[in-house]
Amino acid sequence: MISVVDYGSGNIQAIQNIYKRLNVGCKAVSSVAELRGAERLILPGVGAFDDTMGKLKRSGMRDVLDDLVLTKETPVLGVCVGMQVMAQSSEEGELPGLGWVNADVKRFDEAALQFKPKTPHMGWNSIAVDKGSPMLEGIDPAEGFYFLHSYYVECHDSSDVLTTTQYGEQFTSSFSRGNIFGFQFHPEKSHANGIQLFKNFAAI
Repeated sequence: MISVVDYGSGNIQAIQNIYKRLNVGCKAVSSVAELRGAERLILPGVGAFDDTMGKLKRSGMRDVLDDLVLTKETPVLGVCVGMQVMAQSSEEGELPGLGWVNADVKRFDEAALQFKPKTPHMGWNSIAVDKGSPMLEGIDPAEGFYFLHSYYVECHDSSDVLTTTQYGEQFTSSFSRGNIFGFQFHPEKSHANGIQLFKNFAAI
């Protein structure tokens, strides 16, 4: 069963619809009681870093999520801002992140970007694979994924970088560390590649 954390941020219904098509059990969870015993977690996110962290704190689920991810090593997949809040901090806000990964969130240097509108980075882009992972099984790197963001995660440990993407500068488009996976793009909007990614996560 896939548990999608519902704290008021993210495209939860689209994720549930994909898993329904894949015939994989998936439910939205919005309380501590619903979280306990989760087998796999998806942390969605849309919007600003501080707003997302504030909603997560007010949900009352923060401590249980820390226990599931850090102590019980439950597989977790962060999407877009859900990936960014796994880091320690963000240039977008002042609140600390979850700190699950040794990383910080940076804003794109617009002086280095060649295309207009410069930010947000919006639309399809390819990925380059930095290390092997079952999460990337059956993924077409050249086809890539759908992006929509102005900030990106900068990993301080290069071994955490799963894929990179070029947008004026090279940035980390996904990371993995043990049971923790973060994806800057939106797999729920990325057609065949996105469906395959969710399928892979269900098999982790």
